[in-house]
Amino acid sequence: MNTNYSDNNHLVLVGKVTSEKRFSHEIYGERFYIFDLEVPRLSDTSDFIPITISERLIDEEKMKIGKKIIVKGQFRSYNSYENERNKLILTVFVKDVIFEDEIDAKIEEDELLKSNVSNEVILTGYICKKPIYRQTPFGREIADILLAVNRAYNKSDYIPSIAWGRTARFCQNLETGTEVRVIGRVQSRNYEKKHEDGTVEQRVAYEVSISSLEVINEKEDSEERKEEAV
Repeated sequence: MNTNYSDNNHLVLVGKVTSEKRFSHEIYGERFYIFDLEVPRLSDTSDFIPITISERLIDEEKMKIGKKIIVKGQFRSYNSYENERNKLILTVFVKDVIFEDEIDAKIEEDELLKSNVSNEVILTGYICKKPIYRQTPFGREIADILLAVNRAYNKSDYIPSIAWGRTARFCQNLETGTEVRVIGRVQSRNYEKKHEDGTVEQRVAYEVSISSLEVINEKEDSEERKEEAV
């Protein structure tokens, strides 16, 4: 089993700050805040990703709206109890931040940044629910995957992910408990939630769009992980 937890979940985002920070929570006297980061896609659209950052990493002047930053960290999840139901919340947890006036110098030192990657996440985790394979009305193949990614202190992050094309076709046969390594990008997606009373609510989902997937180990402790994911 992979116990190098920093390698299980590694992420780099390059984007612009689009909101003021807002208080999230406090742990052992350390305060954490959330702000939104606009990360451009190659298709001339953007993803708007929630970022969670410690007060110890914040520079008020360098994190104003419109400022460009580089975030290094992890894509994490936690459960929020709302309306008598658990809701999975996704956020990017910051380990390090590079501000606009430091970016050029840091790019010279960092091979990944030299490659002009603006949105990349690498996850090693376990398939914790049977992948759902489907096709769009236009015949595009998609597989919905939920990954359990181990974190320190016996915690796990549950990351919704989407595979496309032949990778989606391959994923439909993966068993619960299979360990995989995926490379992709964090994306935001707008959708409508229809309620029983007929009202429609606009929502945003966050997930990993998979560009490559590699099986590391076949099914392991599947029943235990299935129960943990429920």
